[in-house]
Amino acid sequence: MSQLAPILPAASRSARMALMLALACAAAPALSDSGAVPPERSGEQLVKQVCVQCHGTGANGAPRIGDAAAWKSRASQGLSGLTKHAIAGLRKMPPHGGKMDTSDLELERAITYMVNQSGGHWTEPIDRARPPKERTGEQIVQAQCHKCHEKGVNGAPRIGDRKEWIRRAGPGLDSLVRSAINGHGGMPARGGMANLTDAEMRAAITYMFQTSVKHPTSP
Repeated sequence: MSQLAPILPAASRSARMALMLALACAAAPALSDSGAVPPERSGEQLVKQVCVQCHGTGANGAPRIGDAAAWKSRASQGLSGLTKHAIAGLRKMPPHGGKMDTSDLELERAITYMVNQSGGHWTEPIDRARPPKERTGEQIVQAQCHKCHEKGVNGAPRIGDRKEWIRRAGPGLDSLVRSAINGHGGMPARGGMANLTDAEMRAAITYMFQTSVKHPTSP
């Protein structure tokens, strides 16, 4: 505040605060044209842009992408362990792979990608600061649920079978959602779509129930 006094000697408190805000905004990182923060790169993108320079050929002792044996021992350290090495640097590998503008999340994604390209089955982490927008029931059904519920595969209640959906929902919608989350019989937990949230599961089941009750089709 004392530094701003010469600039606005007779200014009100609100005017000084406005100036401080303007200065802060001027120093803030620029946003994209849409006003949104640029999205984090995927693991594949970062690997192809940076990591492949050493991990593509095994230069400087880096585990080569595709070398299952080399990555198996490293994967046993877990994602957090490997990420710590990548952030701090290890032997001839500089911190952040030599690209200091790379975020920790991008490193986690790149490591996951290389592990999976070398025989692993890891899941690429999401940006927990900016989690994906929840999908609608219709979107989920079209992406996954229709594979069994459209034709009643393995005894799944067919979309449009009004009588069967009413019977299934008899104990209450909550119990139906809980059963789908847990999985039962031939249906895997969350319908085999592990990244579905509880709210998305409810939306998908509600969509199939309402569609079947309002617009039933012949068996």
